[in-house]
Amino acid sequence: MEPLVISGKDLKVDDVVDVARGRKVALDTAVLPAVNRSREAVEKLVREGQIAYGITTGFGRFKDKFISADESMQLQLNLVRSHAAGTGPILPENQVRAMLLARANTLAQGYSGVRPVVIQTLLDMLNAGVHPRVPAQGSLGASGDLAPLAHLTLPLLGEGEAFFQGTLRPGGEAMAAAGIQPLILQAKEGLALLNGTAFMVGLGAIIVRRAINLALTADIAAALTLEALQGTDRAYDDRVHQLRPHPRQIDCATFLRRVLAGSTLLRPANSQNVQDPYTLRCVPQVHGAVRDSVAYAKWVLEIELNSVNDNPLIFADEAGQVEVISAGNFHGEPIALAMDYLKLALTEIGNMSERRIAQLVDANSNGGVLPMFLTQNGGLESGFMIAHYSAAALASENKVLVHPASADTIPSSANIEDHVSMGATAVRQADMILTHAETIVAIELLAAAQGIDFRQQKEKGQMGVGTAVAYTLIRQQVPFLTEDTYMAPLIETVRQLVHGGNIKQAVEAALEDTT
Repeated sequence: MEPLVISGKDLKVDDVVDVARGRKVALDTAVLPAVNRSREAVEKLVREGQIAYGITTGFGRFKDKFISADESMQLQLNLVRSHAAGTGPILPENQVRAMLLARANTLAQGYSGVRPVVIQTLLDMLNAGVHPRVPAQGSLGASGDLAPLAHLTLPLLGEGEAFFQGTLRPGGEAMAAAGIQPLILQAKEGLALLNGTAFMVGLGAIIVRRAINLALTADIAAALTLEALQGTDRAYDDRVHQLRPHPRQIDCATFLRRVLAGSTLLRPANSQNVQDPYTLRCVPQVHGAVRDSVAYAKWVLEIELNSVNDNPLIFADEAGQVEVISAGNFHGEPIALAMDYLKLALTEIGNMSERRIAQLVDANSNGGVLPMFLTQNGGLESGFMIAHYSAAALASENKVLVHPASADTIPSSANIEDHVSMGATAVRQADMILTHAETIVAIELLAAAQGIDFRQQKEKGQMGVGTAVAYTLIRQQVPFLTEDTYMAPLIETVRQLVHGGNIKQAVEAALEDTT
């Protein structure tokens, strides 16, 4: 791919995902005049000894401590070192890359007072594959993601630790090996690098792309289960959904009809069994609402990706007028609320899928359409019994994780920072819930494919245009289980198909070919 050119504007979720996967990045030179103006304004403030938060003062509770021009560089270095107090698991490479991109894009707007070399160094690290070692925990989601961003920044200064070519090295050594000159921070630059939402928004963008993939894959899984259980698609009739015109409910029903088009495995309309359980009948209503939450999260994140979210902000016009405003764009509340909403939606995807698995494995629930636990030799063999247990365990764990992080707050910095968003926690919880939901849906796809095979043994039928593609993709990786086997690797194999969007993409391609 061509390098992604960033300008502080028009960065999309999928751009972040591309860069997280390794796409290179370049800076739009059109941003340089604004970046240089804000930098010159900072230097003037320092020379003249004007009071400006974090430039000629200390931080947080130390906002009233004046810092002289001679100490301004040491102030920024001390800030980065002292704030690198994160803990917990280390972020994977793709999430660190998303953070680097998000921070560079914010600084490129020219309101943060950094030199162009600071932005370029972030991009050089992305292009060379220098990935700072960033612990996942430590951000309160207000005053920005201070601790994670401090760990992200240390290698820029030749300190901390970073991965380069698969090896964790001291930050200076990693930068030298990549041929990148470390920075000596000038006034305001440490604060500009630390004070923002790059952790929340970078990780959030990756999560949203996965959530889009999962929402559609869950639709496909539900359709496959409907065929395995000899359900009816009558509840997906467009006339029904036009009477309750939530747009994404209508979209979901339309997608289900297209996926199931041509299927002869469904129950005929004249059957005495006129209704299916809610987790089959109400897929458009529930999955459509999930799509709403995913769309909202995407909307919020794409605004935030192109926002200036550090503090203070430097307003420097072409006439040389300068104003410094201390405010609160670093506060993560918009992201925290959006990610908590997304957590709830993803939990519902898992809840729906787990209940459909229960229908697939329980002959008493499915009317004997499928054998108990999807095995031919029940008693001697357990079949999908414990695969369902795993789905149930994950669905229940999600119900604990889904508690809204944004409902909590804890004062910090001697009560100066007296309300925080906990947005970083919301993002981390969303990541965990999403992984669990991907796994639950993978188990449903495995069980539904097993059910389809049992159906086909009794009566040869034609699958839907989309379900046939999904079934074939699963069977290319996992065979029909004729006896008990080691299940965990099979579940993970299909989870990877869900996680990577492979099933969604294959089905969408097949549907495009039919239009």
